[in-house]
Amino acid sequence: MLPTGRWLPLALGGALVGGSLMVYLQRHLDTTLSPLRQMTSVLYLPSPSWVKRLSLGYDGLLGCIYWTRAVQHYGRERLARSGRYDLLYPLLDIATTLDPELIIAYRFGAVFLSELSPLGPQRPDLAVRLLRKGIEANPEYWRFWFDLGFVYYWSLKDYARAAEAFLEGSRRPGALPWMKVMAARVAAEGGARQTSIFLWREIYNSSDDSSIRQNALHHLYQLKVEEDIEQLEKLLARYQREKGKPARAMRELIETGYILGYPVDALGYAYRLDSQGKVVVHPESPLAELGAEKKP
Repeated sequence: MLPTGRWLPLALGGALVGGSLMVYLQRHLDTTLSPLRQMTSVLYLPSPSWVKRLSLGYDGLLGCIYWTRAVQHYGRERLARSGRYDLLYPLLDIATTLDPELIIAYRFGAVFLSELSPLGPQRPDLAVRLLRKGIEANPEYWRFWFDLGFVYYWSLKDYARAAEAFLEGSRRPGALPWMKVMAARVAAEGGARQTSIFLWREIYNSSDDSSIRQNALHHLYQLKVEEDIEQLEKLLARYQREKGKPARAMRELIETGYILGYPVDALGYAYRLDSQGKVVVHPESPLAELGAEKKP
């Protein structure tokens, strides 16, 4: 064993060389690609196979770099609500061509691609393409089939293909038993809210990425708002039918015993009635925009 005074300089030197190599490699690739970039963002990058040939054998390293670039691009445009995500799929395509086993890029990239505009590109077709690519490169990874079924279910409303994907995934090694149950449920019930809640909860529980978990939580809140409003609207209809007049405020439902207290959303803000007697989320609640998303 080398004394500490001898191996520490060697370790530091190795780290510096490795870091310098990463910088050199990225600069080499960027310099080589620079003449090929076009003004139109769609043509910003050449084919993934061409990038792979330029990687000098550091495919995995560059795959991670391009995955990071995809995340940065998505996050930047999402915050700006620009609706411009032209580079997202090309970056994901390059990352997964460089490293076909980069599981996170396929799974979370598909979520990014499926998000509705302006919070995403609203391209579930590209999400399907990316996941099919992941399945081809990693045929035994059952969670790709879950992700594929989810895109068909949530974004494309193609319940037949969603059920097929869940069923196919259930046959892969290590697949959890509920995959087969979901296949049957989706085939029978289509877009039932409880099915949606289960699927988003699974995404939330299976991810360590904070942005993915936050996105899943966003949709879980949205589904809860929908469920609450639906139930309250039923109570309002019953109140009008039995009292012969519409309620003008939630207080009337409380005073007549239809509800025990002010109903609140997941963040504790009370629902209220608008000028037309419809249930709405409290305007000060961060979830107010979720209630508005479902209105025509």
